[in-house]
Amino acid sequence: MLLSLEPRGQQSRAMLWCSPLLAAVLTLVCGSLLFIGLGLNPWVTLHTLLIAPVSDWYGLSELMVKTLPILLCALGLAVAYQARIWNIGAEGQLLLGALAGSAVAVNIIEMESRWALVMVLLAGTLAGAAWAGVTAWLRTHFNANEILTSIMLNYIALNLLLYFVHGPLKDPAGMNFPESATFGDASRLPLLMEDGRAHIGVYFALFALVAVWVLLQRSFVGFQIKVLGLDKRAAGFVGFREKRLVWLALLISGALAGLAGVSEVTGPIGQLVPQVSPGYGYAAITVAFLGRLNPIGILFSSLLIALLYLGGESAQMTLNLPLAITQLFQGMMLFFLLACDVLILYRPRLKLHWAKRQMTAVTGAA
Repeated sequence: MLLSLEPRGQQSRAMLWCSPLLAAVLTLVCGSLLFIGLGLNPWVTLHTLLIAPVSDWYGLSELMVKTLPILLCALGLAVAYQARIWNIGAEGQLLLGALAGSAVAVNIIEMESRWALVMVLLAGTLAGAAWAGVTAWLRTHFNANEILTSIMLNYIALNLLLYFVHGPLKDPAGMNFPESATFGDASRLPLLMEDGRAHIGVYFALFALVAVWVLLQRSFVGFQIKVLGLDKRAAGFVGFREKRLVWLALLISGALAGLAGVSEVTGPIGQLVPQVSPGYGYAAITVAFLGRLNPIGILFSSLLIALLYLGGESAQMTLNLPLAITQLFQGMMLFFLLACDVLILYRPRLKLHWAKRQMTAVTGAA
């Protein structure tokens, strides 16, 4: 008896869009079983993870703070993934954006002009795009696999950040802590409300969401990106320039990740620290696929993953659970999403007759 997968003749679009919901439900079910195995009340634990963190205005503002970098990174990844350019380097691009923006902010602490913030944000955005440009250059000039190169660049970016925060950008008056000086007020993103940490970076994310939607759904460039992803040869036949589209997709992806990074250091953190990101760039990969590479879907999946980050911190403090519970839920959600997609695209078959014929042939030969 052999199990094989046969392509389905026609895929259900409704099921393709419902599978993220099914994956979320299966994740909750498996998470509940895990909590029962740990001797915890699943209802209380899930309430701590998913409800308690957003039960007041401060919690909602924290949700916006967590959603911002994830949403920006995921929107950029959606552009690249539509072209089947598998950028796994959003984390490194985010870190480079934070590093470059911090380098500018530290050197203009005394500057009180309104252009200070513009300079910092622009530096971070361009740094993220430039870091993604390394992947684009390796792909277009040497046909290097962008998955491998972007992952390796993540580690280089992390070590660059650690070097600068322990060295050239370290605050001399910081009691030997690995952190930069606190940025000047002119280099900080203004808060949206006094009773929280949400800042105007939320508007950047909303603008990026609309811009990416227009790019992918209403522009000829977006059409070219989609055609390149669907059939590279067909794109070449009609005159679409593959290398130009690869550069464009990766630069947009890197720029949005860089903007996410610089928004973190100019927003809630206010300085460069080693723990700029708890893995937002990697979480954005899950978010992009949960949202079906659609900006609207990505918005909702970003809110869900951001809620898991908040819930993980809450569960760590109140239930003494490890913070890794956040990554565990993200991993389960991605696993179930991929499993659902396989069953939507392929039909499992048990090949009993083939096994019987083989047995008959062996018996006859004997």
